[in-house]
Amino acid sequence: MQEPIDFKHSEITERLRSMSLSMFRKNFFGIFHGSISARLGYQQFIINKKRAIFDELVSKDLIALNVQKDYRWNEASIDTPIHAHIYQAHPDAKFIAYAMPPYSVSYSLTHKMLCPLDYFGQRILGKEIPILDPKDYDTWYERAVYEIPQAFSKTNQKFTLIKGYGIYAFDRDLHSLGKTIALIENTCKILHYNASLREI
Repeated sequence: MQEPIDFKHSEITERLRSMSLSMFRKNFFGIFHGSISARLGYQQFIINKKRAIFDELVSKDLIALNVQKDYRWNEASIDTPIHAHIYQAHPDAKFIAYAMPPYSVSYSLTHKMLCPLDYFGQRILGKEIPILDPKDYDTWYERAVYEIPQAFSKTNQKFTLIKGYGIYAFDRDLHSLGKTIALIENTCKILHYNASLREI
């Protein structure tokens, strides 16, 4: 088993901390809900621990892991198996985040497709994006490790909106990853406001 890369004083820790704080302030992460990770090497990645608080993320809240499960996974986020499978299935994934923006989650509960009305939503996200339905929540975490990476492949997108659950996204660039999640949430907010105006 390879030893994890020492990341404690690296640039990657600061970048994850900064993005985590930004996403927390936007209400994309809860106090203990959500996850963020970065690839360290072909078989290694860094992810937040279970009890990490996203507006105060520091190096001790992060843990370096191998994609193959070992004892260190016990300390890591509950989302660790999903992140590991995404890294294995998508070699171009450098950063991954799981977020629960409220407008996006709300929109996903009543729609099967995300159909942006705004300019940036259509141009960047697309005109019709399938929303993944986890169906049985009781077995979702057992299936999510396979179904989320498959959803990326089926849609040829670097994000997937999951009914009642949130957004998984990956990218080669952390800033672009944050922008994608923000754009999905803004698009869903516009759709929400547009629907409300039509009812007046």
